[in-house]
Amino acid sequence: MDVEGRHEGPGVCREAQATVILLDTHAAIWIVQRHRRVRPLERFPRIYLSPASLLEIQFLIEIGRLRLSEGHAPSELAGDDRWRVDEPPSVSWFAAACELSWTRDPFDRLLAAHARVRGWKLATADAVLLERLAPSEVLSL
Repeated sequence: MDVEGRHEGPGVCREAQATVILLDTHAAIWIVQRHRRVRPLERFPRIYLSPASLLEIQFLIEIGRLRLSEGHAPSELAGDDRWRVDEPPSVSWFAAACELSWTRDPFDRLLAAHARVRGWKLATADAVLLERLAPSEVLSL
């Protein structure tokens, strides 16, 4: 949104056009499953997925906590047209993750750090992430 709060086109404001979204892993899964909680993401034209989410999805499948339909294996999700996979520079990404000592979840650390390194919002419903990250760093789902 600009200073006057004008909107660009039907239902899409400038703020949404300028904001880049990084998906938390569950947000990506919800998109694949067409869950209603991802509706707020429809207004953002630039959505990215982290390689950390692809690894977390693989782990969830391997331990039996997630089953995806045919064609939705992590390797296939990387090429999904609904997002692009982003690969931040690993040194700055992992250095930023080391600073997030408030979580012991390695995927939360990597995803929050990925979003911070890029200056993007992390789309999440995770209560810990929503509590610990600044409002400017998250999009609550």
